[in-house]
Amino acid sequence: MPSAVTAHPAAPHTLPVFITEPGQTDVLFVTMSLFLIVAVLGVGLLFLRLHTLPERMAHRTHKLQFEIVAVLGLIALFTHMHIFWIAGLILAMIDLPDFGSPLGRIAHGVETLAGIETPPDVVEREEGLPFSSHGHKDVAAAPVPAAQDVRVSAPQPVHGA
Repeated sequence: MPSAVTAHPAAPHTLPVFITEPGQTDVLFVTMSLFLIVAVLGVGLLFLRLHTLPERMAHRTHKLQFEIVAVLGLIALFTHMHIFWIAGLILAMIDLPDFGSPLGRIAHGVETLAGIETPPDVVEREEGLPFSSHGHKDVAAAPVPAAQDVRVSAPQPVHGA
């Protein structure tokens, strides 16, 4: 039995480097396989990072419309319609005015003045608010002055002049 592998007689005498001998590890194949796996994972992570950009922008700035931006991002991901992603990006950049917090504080203040007790679940939610009325003097505990009878008369016409 011959100990060395002989090349086929029709094969050229000098073979390129990437041609491996029979039974040896194909280094080019292994290298390209690892490169392909790293490239696919890298491009996939870059795509997902770019895709979640509006959601991260809205979350970082504590926008009120964060949930809407997140839903638009999911719709864009599953439908492949880029207009939803663009709408989410624009919505993440816009500052919508917060009408809920001032109106909630006004409602709580009116309830306190009227002597209506605030339900415990509302008190728990309001404890985290920065302008909560808790810790201040309770307005309902102070006596409310009686309304005075004030009569306003019509202005008198000026004669002469």
